[in-house]
Amino acid sequence: MTPDRPTSRLSAAERINFLLTNRLPRRWLTLFMGRFSKIENPLIRWLSMSIWQLFADDLRLFEARESRFNSMHACFTRALRDDARPVCESEEILVSPCDAVIGQFGDVRGTEVVQAKGFPYTLDDLFAGSGCAETFRDGRYVTLRLKSSMYHRFHAPFAGSVDELTYISGDVWNVNPVALKVVERLFCKNERVVFPMTTNNGASIAMVAVAAILVASVRLRGLDVPLNLEYAGPNTIPLKRSFLKGEELGNFEHGSTIILFTQRGFDFVDSVRTGEVIRMGRPLMRRVDNL
Repeated sequence: MTPDRPTSRLSAAERINFLLTNRLPRRWLTLFMGRFSKIENPLIRWLSMSIWQLFADDLRLFEARESRFNSMHACFTRALRDDARPVCESEEILVSPCDAVIGQFGDVRGTEVVQAKGFPYTLDDLFAGSGCAETFRDGRYVTLRLKSSMYHRFHAPFAGSVDELTYISGDVWNVNPVALKVVERLFCKNERVVFPMTTNNGASIAMVAVAAILVASVRLRGLDVPLNLEYAGPNTIPLKRSFLKGEELGNFEHGSTIILFTQRGFDFVDSVRTGEVIRMGRPLMRRVDNL
């Protein structure tokens, strides 16, 4: 597959980044990395984690519940101490479901969303016919990118419930800012899981967990099998579950992206800025009237 926008539009450094992270055999490298990262050999664990830390910024391992890890995978999917991520308890506040760098955010214009400047995509395409598009017409959205060094578990942004989710198979393009400038409708091409939720006060929200190269595996609490490149479906999966705000829902097995959608009636808190880091549990949006 070739990208939708020529890499000549990128700087030299960005072209190298794109080529190194997308011109490799993405699927097979992702499957290999998933298996390799779980090897519990002390030497392999030490070498792989040492190399990873050369390229990862600010792992913040002091926040982890455990101080030692049997494999690189165990470090990727680490749990945090109970006090590491305080969750805003205000009833009108919707919190960040994960640690992330804030990407594009704003209004859903009809059913169209912006991936990067000049690169729109539609909710129908992203949700792949799961029936959610009209629910979020003219709503709000925010893109949250989990870097490889970050905490990889994601949590409920609001108290509520879920009845089912939709798994959509696809590619594993890198989801970093460089790739978002090059690959049109990237989020709609990658493997992803759609979580439609109903909050306890009756509002509809949805999280779309988008996989990427090296990461195509999402584990959900309450579901016995991981959703990954080896999972054949079915696409719609029952998962009746209620949850508290901040309760853990699942985890990625590397860095990736969550796109959060709300209906009209929510607005962003003043601290939300593209490029800023936000931690799980911090205020992201506020329930308001007359929007």
